[in-house]
Amino acid sequence: MGVEGAGSGCPRPSQSPGAAGLLEMQLILHYDETYREVKYGNMGLPDIDSKMLMGINVTPIAALLYTPVLIRFFGTKWMMFLAVGIYALFVSTNYWERYYTLVPSAVALGMAIVPLWASMGNYITRMSQKYYEYSHYKEQDEQGARQRPPRGSHAPYLLVFQAIFYSFFHLSFACAQLPMIYFLDFYLYDLNHTLYNVQSCGTKSHGILTGFNKTVLRTLPRSRNLIAVESVLMAVAFLAMLVVLGLCGAAYRPTEEIDLRSVGWGNIFQLPFKHMRDFRLRHLVPFFIYSGFEVLFACTGIGLSYGVCSVGLERLAYLLIAYSLGASAASVLGLLGLWLPRSVPLVAGVGLHLLLTFSLFFWAPVPRVLKHSWILYAVAALWGVGSGLNKMGLSTLLGILYEDKERQDFIFTIYHWWQAVAIFVVYLGSSLPMKVKLAVLLVTLVAAVTSYLWMEQKLRQGLTPRQPRIPRPQHKVRGYRYLEEDNSDESDTESKHGQGDCAEEEVPAGPVGTEPAGPCRRPCPYEQALGSDGPEEQ
Repeated sequence: MGVEGAGSGCPRPSQSPGAAGLLEMQLILHYDETYREVKYGNMGLPDIDSKMLMGINVTPIAALLYTPVLIRFFGTKWMMFLAVGIYALFVSTNYWERYYTLVPSAVALGMAIVPLWASMGNYITRMSQKYYEYSHYKEQDEQGARQRPPRGSHAPYLLVFQAIFYSFFHLSFACAQLPMIYFLDFYLYDLNHTLYNVQSCGTKSHGILTGFNKTVLRTLPRSRNLIAVESVLMAVAFLAMLVVLGLCGAAYRPTEEIDLRSVGWGNIFQLPFKHMRDFRLRHLVPFFIYSGFEVLFACTGIGLSYGVCSVGLERLAYLLIAYSLGASAASVLGLLGLWLPRSVPLVAGVGLHLLLTFSLFFWAPVPRVLKHSWILYAVAALWGVGSGLNKMGLSTLLGILYEDKERQDFIFTIYHWWQAVAIFVVYLGSSLPMKVKLAVLLVTLVAAVTSYLWMEQKLRQGLTPRQPRIPRPQHKVRGYRYLEEDNSDESDTESKHGQGDCAEEEVPAGPVGTEPAGPCRRPCPYEQALGSDGPEEQ
């Protein structure tokens, strides 16, 4: 956990807690000067660590280009399985720490971050929709099999599913600290040694842990003990792969998978960029960026510049546990959204972070003084409450705004890509003064909540967003396994209008309920070759 990137191994929304806990322990060991010289000699571990952190933080910037293609090619479930397998690969490389194992695995981990979380958000939204259909199948039989459920009908189930997922996810951050508590803490020096040259903390600090001692280990851990810890983490990674493989069903039926892929790979590549024309996404971009800022600030800011800087490295794990418990509890409290307006959890989380950020401007804890440690734990827990409300609120909001299954992977890709951009910005600005970091965080926070409330106001006024047209899969083409006229992948708008292929590129803004008049269906090339006028001709 060196000065250059000490906080980059802390938990973040785009890493699994297990990999984050391993990376945290790994960076602490590699930072110790004695450990490097005795165990690895002249291998250059600091240089390897910097390249690993660069791979994890920089690689996701390109994820907008390949994530939807990977999800459409592998399918949602298998993309999740593949991404978890890459996390297991990253854990396995710690058995043999070399440049040619650590750096490529870190680059692969960075490539898997956005696809994993985009497919996860898509999967949870689809499961909530399927669960609504399953629990209301009698009503659907009475109304007719072809009639779609009302818009927003799956929202209560989506909120419950997101609350369950994020409560366990944030709780797993606490489990990720178990190697620190039960293994590494035994070898650490106390704060009087590690913080001997540290002069300023909190709002007066510059960079990350300036003046931190270059030796943090009293004795070197045995290789056998390290292998035992890594084996436990490897077993957890394999268990996660088995859970995805055995307990997660397919997000779509096989015929729907064909529909999703038959829109054309070129269109799949372009549609994430075209969806940015939707004013709802443009208004939520500041919130996406702030979502990346605030969780990473919990590590590099509260955890290190305020926490470790004043109460020592041996208490880092307990600070992150306090953050984890607060975020997990807030995810459960998010169930109040079943009775409250959807904007309440998001605004409440932002308001709590606003108060904490403003307070941190004026607080500079004294190094090596423990009497204020309870304040640190309270701040970490409250920051976790705000993070839990924000993460669950954003994911639920996107699932409600974008119900059409052919758009969800693009939307969640955009969300987590902007988070990755925010994390990359934090990585570049790790050496800035704390006051500058707090100012950037505060400005982004105000911009995020203002833009979000403006979006809600536009929706209340009835403005229709401009959504790019997604080409309808052509069923009457040679090679497909079915030829029925029903398009199982059409959006609600296409189903209402009955015409999707020759519609305008975007739905023009206007009052809700405006519909284009008249049929507008072009025959596909195969139909033209047969001399038919479209799917209506038998």
